[in-house]
Parts: sequence; C-alpha cells; structure tokens
Amino acid sequence: MDKINIIVPDLPESINNAIIIQWYKKQGEIVNVDDIILELETDKIVLEIPSTTNGILEKILVKKGEKVQSRQVIGILKINKNFKKKTENNKDIIKNKNNFNDIENNETISFNKLHSYSPSIRRKIKKNNFKIKNFDFLNKELKNVNLKNFNKIKKNKEKIYEKNNFKIKKMSPIRKYISDKLMNSKKNTVILTTFNEVNMKKIIDIKNNYKNFILKNYNLKLGFTSFHIKAVTKALKSFKIINAFIKGEDIIYNNKYNINIAIATKRGLVTPIIYDTDQLSLLNIEKKIKELVKKIDHNQLSIEDLKNGTFTITNGGIFGSLMSTPIINPPQSAILGMHSIKERPVVINHKICIMPMMYLALSYDHCLIDGKDAIGFLMLVKTFLENPMCLFL
Repeated sequence: MDKINIIVPDLPESINNAIIIQWYKKQGEIVNVDDIILELETDKIVLEIPSTTNGILEKILVKKGEKVQSRQVIGILKINKNFKKKTENNKDIIKNKNNFNDIENNETISFNKLHSYSPSIRRKIKKNNFKIKNFDFLNKELKNVNLKNFNKIKKNKEKIYEKNNFKIKKMSPIRKYISDKLMNSKKNTVILTTFNEVNMKKIIDIKNNYKNFILKNYNLKLGFTSFHIKAVTKALKSFKIINAFIKGEDIIYNNKYNINIAIATKRGLVTPIIYDTDQLSLLNIEKKIKELVKKIDHNQLSIEDLKNGTFTITNGGIFGSLMSTPIINPPQSAILGMHSIKERPVVINHKICIMPMMYLALSYDHCLIDGKDAIGFLMLVKTFLENPMCLFL
C-alpha cells in the first residue's frame, strides 16, 4: 500500500490559526473517497477535510483541540492500489463519452461525470452503487435530497468546567476572532455614528405587489436586504471615500463594490460578501443572498466568501433592534446599520400620517471620512430607499 499525507489546506494570511475540532475517523478505520475525515475551525469559518482516495487512516498526528498551521501534516492515509487500478479501468470504459445516455445500461456511473455534485451526494451514489439504468431514479433523488441528512456534522462536545455556580468553557476561534477584531476596530479607528430615518412604504408596496410573481417565476422571496445593498452601492459610487480605507499613510480607493452582509450563526457572527454588486440586478442580489444563507446552513462557507469586502451592512432589525451604533469591520472605513421597521406618526405635506419607518445608522472612521461626506452618503441612501424607482433607472 502507498501512503499519502493528510495536509491542512492553504490558509490565507488573514487567518491566524486553525484548530482540529473533530476527527470523524479513528486510526485503523477504513476511509472511502469523499468521506469527511476531520473538521477544522479557523478564526473565520469551519472547514471539512474530505478524503481524496479509498484506504485506511493509518495514523493521526495531531489530536482534537490542538492548533495547526497551513500545509501542516496532520495524519497519514494508506492507499489501496487495487482500488486505484479499478478506478482507472472505469475511466477507460467511459472515455470519450459525452453524457450518461451514451453509456450501456449495465455500467456503473463514473465519479468524474458527477464532479459537479457535492461530496455528500457522491458518497450516496457510491454507497448505493447506482447503475446508469437507475439514473432517472437518481435524478429524482437528487432533486428531493435533503442536504441536512447527508451533511450532518457531529456537534463538537465543548469542554465545560463546572466550578461552584459557574460554567467555564474555552472561547472558540471564531468567537476569539470576533472579539479581537472588534477590539482592534475600537483601538485603531475614531468611530462616529450619524443617524437618519427612512419611510419604507414604497419598498413594502413593491414587495407586496410583486412577491407572488417573483416567487412563481424565480423561486425567490424578495427581502429588504437586496434593496439596501442596491441603494448602498449606488450611493458609494457618488461618495467613493466611504468605499476607501487607510493603509499606513495612504488612502486606498476601491474600484470594486463588494458588500459584506452580517449574518448570525450558532458559532458567531460571519460577514460573507456579495461581490460586484454594481453589476447585479436586484433579483441577482437576492439569489446571491439565498446562496450564502444555504452555504452557512450547510457549513459550506469558504474562505473566498469572506475576502476583499469594501463595505458592510448589518441588520439588527431582524432581531427587533430599534437603534444601534454598529462597529466598523476593519480595514473598511464605514458600516451601515439597518433596524426594525415600526409604524410611527410622521408629518407629510403638513399632515400627520402613520408610516412604516426605519432608523439608519452609519458608523464611520473620522480619521478618513468627514461628517459632510458621511451625512451626504446617508441622505443619498435614504433618498434611494424612499424612491426605489431610482434604483432601476
């Protein structure tokens, strides 16, 4: 048997460390291709490490709970050569075949042909030894597959120490990362917050009038965040300093509009990014949000989903927050907080009306951004949200 090393994947410089939070295979246990061998928690996300081959987990070099670094060898796998030859023979059989319909009914499905499916689905196919003649059935299965059933992650048993009336547990890497980053933000930025309020009636009317049409034709539920992102993106184009950041003695102006959206998870707050929002329609932004939420729900968020954001939106309103002062997400220079929509009396054309109102809060680094620009930016966001037709012109 040949041996291969189990190696920690390349981690970006922004990630300080990773910790092994679970080994799903024991020493001496048989491992199949695409089986999840272990789970790593970095200071940003959780990573699943799948097996690239069939074999046996010969040795575990780093135990659960220990820190690891990029490219570190953490275990050794023995490869079964006979299985390797069998796989190569299967590849020869399906050579030059463009689709499954060209293959004889008695041939096994090639895993190369299923490269677009997730490891959990490929494991299901292999486990059941599906044949091409069963592929119609497989298609139905894949459509109805519940990813939660095939992407189950064993909950990491936290080390909790009881002492008198207290429980003490070690801070997770993600929670430590959040803590350190927020402290760094407070120490290295002069944060000032400016407030305004928005009449959300026109956006609510759009949502109510078109929600059934959008759900039927695009399978999407139109939310408020896509409007917020679109309004912020258009406003950033007019106030480029809000989309910039300080590096040493230089001001770096971003030519990209990559918007972080803050999402609460069981492990802590994460801020995945929707890239190039200036090039996306409202519905395409909604699709991207749906994709990110699905990734988070199935623990599939990648490092690429968290890199190179230029501005952050956080919405405490989904938890009931009426007002807050959000903290900047370094190295960015500003963050916009959205809040609960509440019916309040407002004066319109000298008349008191009851309207669905929402407070906006823009926190910004006063070292870079002057109050005039911050207030002008927030006023423009307010204008776009109160006149959403401007977002489409």
